[in-house]
Parts: sequence; C-alpha cells; structure tokens
Amino acid sequence: MKLYIGNKNYSSWSLRGWLACKQSGLPFEEIVVPLYDDAWAETRLREEFQPSAGKVPVLWDGEAVVWDSLGIIDWLADKTHRDRFWPKDPVACGLARSMAAEMHSGYMALRREFSMNMRARHTDVPVSPEAHQDVMRILSLWAEARARFGRGGPFLFGSFGAADIMFAPVVSRFETYGFTLPGFARAYSEAVLGHEWMAQWTEAALAETWVIDRFER
Repeated sequence: MKLYIGNKNYSSWSLRGWLACKQSGLPFEEIVVPLYDDAWAETRLREEFQPSAGKVPVLWDGEAVVWDSLGIIDWLADKTHRDRFWPKDPVACGLARSMAAEMHSGYMALRREFSMNMRARHTDVPVSPEAHQDVMRILSLWAEARARFGRGGPFLFGSFGAADIMFAPVVSRFETYGFTLPGFARAYSEAVLGHEWMAQWTEAALAETWVIDRFER
C-alpha cells in the first residue's frame, strides 16, 4: 500500500490516514507531498491525486484507491478486522461511529480558528463563541465515552481505535493553543500524545523545515 500525505506539521487529515494505516498493522509506504509550495498547483494534478481532486491523504492499495480519512479507516477495517478500529460492544460501537462522523463533518469554527501546527505554542488566544461551543461539545462527547466505555484503558473506548484517530488532531490543537482542559480530558490528551505512533508523527513534524504562512499566526 502507498499512502500520500501532506506536511506532518500541518495536515490534520493526513495524520488521521497515517494513524489508520499504523492501526491496521499492514505494511505501507508513506509519501510526503509538501502542501502549498511553489509546485503544489502542478503536484495536485498528478495522476495519483486525481481521484481525490488533489486532496490528501490518498491510499493506493493495488488498483484500489481510497481517499478521505474516514474512508481509509473503513477500508482498512474491512481489510483486516473491524475490532482493530471499532469497539466490539454494539452500543459502544454506535457511539464511536457517531463521534467519528461528527468529527469528520463538524466543528468548523474550531478548525477555522485553530489550524493544526504541531511546532507552535500559543497562549491567551481569543476563542470565538462558536469555537467555544465546538470545544464544549467535544469535551462532552469525550466525557460520555470515557465514563461509559473507557474502563479498559486510557483512550475514549478503552483501547486505541478509530475514534481516537479522528480526534488526534484536536488533541494536538488543544496542546498548540494552550487550552485549559478538565482533568479527564487532560489525562486523555496526554495518553494520545504519548502513544507510540503519535510520538513518531510528532517527532517527524518537528523536524520538518517547511513553513506555510497561512497556517502560522
């Protein structure tokens, strides 16, 4: 398998696709494509990016191509075993899938105001009412998952899975912008940031030299 991703410092969706590949346990080759550099207009027109209209991540598995992080999660879950990604308990699985889907399509104010930038550290950044509402919604979902289904480990549903993959960039954003989190959310965030794969991604992100002005404050 080949996974095309963007700059690790900035590309939140690439992080999700990469974590999904790691979670699958299957071997894959990662190909980092610098986003928004001088060659980006031509790069995104290459054949390997056409199925996604120039967006990353893109997973090629033989002749099959899957783009969009949630699509990649489902592809890999079907290819391996769904229990690798989703809780076995059907009630827990329903909540996990709903949370992942809401993360996939929602929280636009938080995304817009607090872009992913793993190298940066900010404090006292103004938060709009809309972004604050997004944060409170996320924290309420984290609290519900942890209280109802998190007894088996430090992650949302105990063991690391698809829901954690989808929320990993949010954890990164909370760290970058110095959000003050309640104890349970801080403990969960530390578990995500301390995960072996997240640590590997972070190390690579910090080593990158690319700077994309639109994502810098």
